[in-house]
Amino acid sequence: MAHAGLGHNGIVADSILARVLRGSSDANIQFSNLRAILLRLGFEERTKGSHHIFSREGVDEILNLQPRDSMAKAYQVKQVRKVLVQYKLAERTR
Repeated sequence: MAHAGLGHNGIVADSILARVLRGSSDANIQFSNLRAILLRLGFEERTKGSHHIFSREGVDEILNLQPRDSMAKAYQVKQVRKVLVQYKLAERTR
């Protein structure tokens, strides 16, 4: 199943995931790409207004994200990175 913003191209998804994990361009991550990464990593999404709420079995934190126009908010990219690193979720995609 293809997710918004990433299509079938795993190389693009890996590149965006690498950017999120590097932390050098938090203010330049498209919201749709951040959302697609979370879905690809097994998070479930529900929406309430403009809030996109992500949860995953085995992850205590709930990620509550809101786009700023088409971009992810930098502090929310940092929150996502913290969860991915803490639970070693990025390592499971390879």
